[in-house]
Amino acid sequence: MREQPDGAELLAVAREILRKELLPLLPKERSYDALMIANAMGIAERQLRAGDAPQQAEQQLLAMLLGEQADLAFLNRRFAERIRAGDFDTSARAQELLWNFTAQRVRESAPKALDGR
Repeated sequence: MREQPDGAELLAVAREILRKELLPLLPKERSYDALMIANAMGIAERQLRAGDAPQQAEQQLLAMLLGEQADLAFLNRRFAERIRAGDFDTSARAQELLWNFTAQRVRESAPKALDGR
């Protein structure tokens, strides 16, 4: 069993301290750098909380759509190739997958952008 707080909780606490206590003490020209670090910590926290489930689901869905088994990076490259070739221009399933994959990435990188959706 892991120690508490876990990694995601530690990142959340560290991020809050950075934003609320340290950022106001930094010179203005370093504020952007500190905010970038805080944002990266937020992304890492959300990815830790989500675990591998989103990537596993994406891999399974792409494998079914493409009809081949491979690692996620390969399947994404193959999907992009087939999109460029026009293979999915009228595929509602492919469009739904693209929307869902994009939404998952936004949930990790900028969840406020999805507020109310």
